[in-house]
Amino acid sequence: MTHTTTPPDPRALLRQMFDAAVAAAQPALCLAAHLTPAPKGRTIVIGAGKASAAMARALEDNWQGPLEGLVVTRYGYDVPCQRIEIVQAAHPVPDAAGLAASQRIAQLVTGLTADDLVIALISGGGSSLLVAPGEGLTLADKQAVNAALLASGATISEMNCVRRHLSSLKGGRLGALCHPAQLVTLLISDVPGDSPMDIASGPTVADSTSCADALAIVQRYQIAMPDVMRQLLESGAGETVKPGDARLQHSSVRMITAPQMALEAAAGVAQTAGFATYILGDSLEGEARDVAKTLAGITRQVALRGQPFQAPCVLLSGGETTVTIRGKGRGGRNVEFLLALGVALGDLDGVYALAGDTDGVDGVEEIAGAVLTPDTLARAWAQGMNPRSFLDNNDAHSFFQALGDSVITGPTLTNVNDFRAILIAA
Repeated sequence: MTHTTTPPDPRALLRQMFDAAVAAAQPALCLAAHLTPAPKGRTIVIGAGKASAAMARALEDNWQGPLEGLVVTRYGYDVPCQRIEIVQAAHPVPDAAGLAASQRIAQLVTGLTADDLVIALISGGGSSLLVAPGEGLTLADKQAVNAALLASGATISEMNCVRRHLSSLKGGRLGALCHPAQLVTLLISDVPGDSPMDIASGPTVADSTSCADALAIVQRYQIAMPDVMRQLLESGAGETVKPGDARLQHSSVRMITAPQMALEAAAGVAQTAGFATYILGDSLEGEARDVAKTLAGITRQVALRGQPFQAPCVLLSGGETTVTIRGKGRGGRNVEFLLALGVALGDLDGVYALAGDTDGVDGVEEIAGAVLTPDTLARAWAQGMNPRSFLDNNDAHSFFQALGDSVITGPTLTNVNDFRAILIAA
């Protein structure tokens, strides 16, 4: 392969890689191959997540036979369907619309027979959208603990462990309600490791964690919660459906797309442009600024010493970092990573990067991420902006927006987690 030193437009190439990653995760491309034959009885479709409406549309377009159901997705992520009702609700902190939709979904799958089929369309974001408080809990309780978890620095796996044990539908409970019908869960992964029980907190799959595990996480991160919530965990009353449960014996799970597939699509774009491309991992976790320091160290070693890779090249990674919120700025884990990367790289020349969330929303704003260029810090200083001060205030969206470097996609209708690309020119 013939290598170039720097592409004519590094920003454009990074955006093409990001767009390719998002496109590879579109349900229209990957759902049909995983469908089962129509049953003797009814086919009920349920679902929750940022991609659930797009998944419902892909299912309608490829399903032969009667179909009915309801899925809940994030506001702005609805896709018109003919037979499956689409309801919109809040994410990442749940609202009353999500609660009402969750109750209706539970009713839909109650009282089915062995001749019926339930198709569950589950993707990232479902934890907040499929909100169904555990016994004695209120929506306000769930909203408060969700907000506390998001600000705590806990990993997505830890957050979802707590969520499962404070819910009446997650942790396999929704799947148990479908019994004795056949249940097929179609998943789009947005979590490191692609564990089904962590995707939307596993509403239709068995859970191997316990109330004791959830309580330990609450204590580890000092999550404040009301006595009734703590009692649910301490008493074991919030226990989930475990592996081997008879109510899930007619259940199957199919992963239709995941972060690795998206990264491979992006790698193809970079390779076509003449760059050696290396996927460092699809499940990198940790504090966003710590991951940034690690990748900055690797980037510097490549740029200055040609180890472990020769420049020019592209380094790709996925996964889900965390942010422990200490400031009061506008941020998200991807832009926090990117700003920390820029600070760590300092005046190193020839490095461009893009970090974004494949669902189009980094944090709580309709901004997917941002682009870093070799002159980002210089342009910031020229405007009187101190990059480290913005980082300390968790204000990376304000930083990149002021420079005109935000990446805005609008609703992508899918979600395979974070995308990071570092282009190192020769």
